[in-house]
Amino acid sequence: MTLRFGPVWTAIALVSATALVSCQPKPSVTQSQLAARSDCVEKYDANTDYFPNKTTLQEAKGFTVEYHKHYKIITVTRPWRDAKVQFKYALVQCGTPTPEGFQADQVVQVPVRSVVALSTTHLVQLEKLGVIDRLVAVNDFKNITTIAVLDKIKRNQIVDVGNNSAPNIEKILSLSPDLITSYGTGNPQVDSYGKLLEAGLKVGIVSEYMESTPLGRAEWIKFLALFFNREAEAERQFGPMADRYRSIAARAKLAKSRPTVFAGFSSKGTWYVPGGDSYVAKLLADAGSAYIWADDRTSGSLNLSFEQVYDRSRQAEYWVNGSQNWKTRSDVTQDDARYAGFLAVKTGNLYSPTARMGPEGGNEYWASGTANPDVVLEDLVKMFHPELMSDRKFYYYQQLP
Repeated sequence: MTLRFGPVWTAIALVSATALVSCQPKPSVTQSQLAARSDCVEKYDANTDYFPNKTTLQEAKGFTVEYHKHYKIITVTRPWRDAKVQFKYALVQCGTPTPEGFQADQVVQVPVRSVVALSTTHLVQLEKLGVIDRLVAVNDFKNITTIAVLDKIKRNQIVDVGNNSAPNIEKILSLSPDLITSYGTGNPQVDSYGKLLEAGLKVGIVSEYMESTPLGRAEWIKFLALFFNREAEAERQFGPMADRYRSIAARAKLAKSRPTVFAGFSSKGTWYVPGGDSYVAKLLADAGSAYIWADDRTSGSLNLSFEQVYDRSRQAEYWVNGSQNWKTRSDVTQDDARYAGFLAVKTGNLYSPTARMGPEGGNEYWASGTANPDVVLEDLVKMFHPELMSDRKFYYYQQLP
């Protein structure tokens, strides 16, 4: 079922019976926003192609784009796991007529002049596109690690509107943004996009987390670019990065060994293990390691017991992506004494993506790693095959002492 935003509420009701139901200065208009306004067409010509720079998708599977002379149609085909709905947008060049057949709340005038981002993963992509100065609000200042956004916070040029699941809609409305970038899970108790739409706001569902490959996730920069008419810049950013990723993966294939590795940690009796068809498993494979669950075909996470993981992983040579709260190996065993039985704990081969943390605890790996899989991969290759990366220092990861 493809959703045009008018019937969104009816369709969501079919998925779930649950109904979706401090003063800060308003950011001033920036030069970039003024430039966006100047991009409006003054005299419409039906024969003119207003989008000379068109994007092509190589890796991302979760959205499509269809170009017309003065508007683009984007369809988010996999907004969340097991979704029975899709989301469709008509991006209309400012100053040109709105095509027939679209509800008003699914039509977005482009280029967008102001945007609210409700996920930290969107920020580095906006920065790469050169539109960070159109950002007027974000979710949770404490999670921010992007330098350009931290600078805007210091200058009081940006507003904190709360977290994605419960944003301050009144504050967002006061900003009158052209677009809000958010994401969905399919759980109306957690998702906020329905309430935002109900308030008359334009919401772009960014579902990069549904991609099963690192490059597929990173290519969602092209989705965001469509709203700003920045397709050419997205291509310039993604192409070289993807080539570099593939080059690093090819280099890792030259390694003479493939050390075994497992990931995650136990929390409240459940160990969330990346499935063998997940983007984490793809990264570990491309880095020249042998992931313990590589034979599994799950694209999401496996919910396992401590004992299940221990039985398969106790002799694994490496352990990655444990708790962010662990600073040393002592922290690991203090959390759960059973961890001491893992070979990776005994040998000290524990690595955590906590080398770069924001001033209030935000983790740059979670914020920007999606946009920079080549850097993540390089870290992993250095971890498993240091002889191939002897001249490089870790960026996201660090070994727990």
